[in-house]
Amino acid sequence: MRDALWAALGVIVVLFVAVIWYAVRGGRHLGTPMERAGYEALRTANLAAPALRGGLNAEGAGRAGAHLRALMGTRGLVVSDTESVVATDNVDAEHAALIEPVLLRVVARGRPEMVADAWECRHAGTCGVDKGVVVPLVVDGIVVGALAGLDASVPAGLLRRAGEVAQFVSTQLELAELDRSRERATRAELQFLRAQISPHFVYNALTAIESFVRSDPERARELLIGFADFTRYCFRSHGQFTTMAEELRLVDSYLDLERARFGDRFSVTLRVAPEVLSVRVPSLILQPIVENALRHGLEPLPRGQLVIRVEDADSEALVSIDDDGVGTDPAVMRRILSGTNGNDAVGLRNVDERLRAVFGEDHGLLVETALGAGTRVTMRIPKFHARVGS
Repeated sequence: MRDALWAALGVIVVLFVAVIWYAVRGGRHLGTPMERAGYEALRTANLAAPALRGGLNAEGAGRAGAHLRALMGTRGLVVSDTESVVATDNVDAEHAALIEPVLLRVVARGRPEMVADAWECRHAGTCGVDKGVVVPLVVDGIVVGALAGLDASVPAGLLRRAGEVAQFVSTQLELAELDRSRERATRAELQFLRAQISPHFVYNALTAIESFVRSDPERARELLIGFADFTRYCFRSHGQFTTMAEELRLVDSYLDLERARFGDRFSVTLRVAPEVLSVRVPSLILQPIVENALRHGLEPLPRGQLVIRVEDADSEALVSIDDDGVGTDPAVMRRILSGTNGNDAVGLRNVDERLRAVFGEDHGLLVETALGAGTRVTMRIPKFHARVGS
């Protein structure tokens, strides 16, 4: 009986060891050879993609070269734009210079070309990169460059693989161009907003300053300094993003200038959580909303109140700007934000569009208003976002 128990225990131990061994060894197994090849191809493509998103240049193509060569399955790789070779991988300068005319010919013709004893290589047959294929890179129907896969021979399927790799590269270049287009559009919107701010504000601010020149020269001097700081911030080339602290400083300068014009007709309450002061935000997103509240909400009334809150909301900064002014018909506000109401409140619409472009469609402005009930404008700013940085 005891021997039987020991035998059973031995079997259990052996099975247990076998299961552990299989689990450990099996964890390394990624499936069939085809599945493993597919995984490696996807992984290699994912490694190449970020470098190509900067466009067809020496830096990006150079960093992606080894990965593209692995996808191509060749010993060497050469990439050109429409004028010259921009990057190589495992191809020396001599061979790069020899293959360059072929690359530029493919760019001009827009058709793939085989490289087989068609170029003068002094080391043909021994260098290992004297044959191959060259395929065009096409973005939006325009040939922007060419890709050459070089080897000692031209194996079956190389042209097809090269075509697929070229299509992958072209797609990444198209995405890069889309990114640049979006950035240009955002910059254009920002410049447009700056142009919209300047005309009426400059006139009103200078008129208010002029009124103090004789009666209170020191106050006029302070306002001139504030006006200079405000315009310097608005028109300097400081990029698309700044900090919440900088935006609030701009709002403070703006409000000081407007107090000179309005006197004590409106009061301002500012409540800011210190934790969100360093959050990066698109430039000029607070001042246009404050300006809209004063011009369209409070200016028609003898007195009014403006409340600005910037709160810490976990992964976001929650900004709200309230005025107890005349308010707006909600239907009119919808037309303003959709751009179908002419040039009314263009700053408000511009901020809404830029927030959506940077953070996504669910991060536009939320406007609550009604005639005679004032207006509340709310926005949610992520504390960390890939397009903004930390």
